[in-house]
Amino acid sequence: MKTIILKSAAVLLLIISVAFTTTETKIVDITKSSIQWVGHKVTGQHEGTITLQEGTLEFNANQLTGGNFVMDMTTINTTDLQGEYKNKLDGHLKADDFFGVETYKTASLIFTSVTKNGETYSVTGDLTIKNITNEITFELAVAENTASTTFQVDRTKYGIKYGSASFFDGLKDKAIYNEFDLTVSLKF
Repeated sequence: MKTIILKSAAVLLLIISVAFTTTETKIVDITKSSIQWVGHKVTGQHEGTITLQEGTLEFNANQLTGGNFVMDMTTINTTDLQGEYKNKLDGHLKADDFFGVETYKTASLIFTSVTKNGETYSVTGDLTIKNITNEITFELAVAENTASTTFQVDRTKYGIKYGSASFFDGLKDKAIYNEFDLTVSLKF
């Protein structure tokens, strides 16, 4: 009898713990979310957008615990130029010596660790660009139904070496910095 009561209590505790630790997956509204990029060079910078193809954030008891995102790299768009110069830069960014979007149509980010850090979350994840995956860490602010962050990506870690003074000599004022900035605003 005592064994039956203990087994029943253990099952009840398991059911209660599962009920209170369920993960809620929230789908990111890609029509209201944005990804902006800024690429820097010795003589200035260029900026633009990339469209989010899909994304989810996972919460447990209203605390962020995970996330998974896919970016549509074919949508790379320069916003600070117009006409012929815009078309040339968009084409170059989509070409094989940059993002190679004909072969690598998407990039992805999968959260591997999320830690509450005061008002923000410290997120570590696997960022995959051109089928090359590297770990990246950034701070993510989450409030109500929005999440936002700004972080840098070292493009050379993904095989994108064009114009990098780290790999080519004599570039002088034609050098492009290895890091580019991403500013992400998510609505869910």
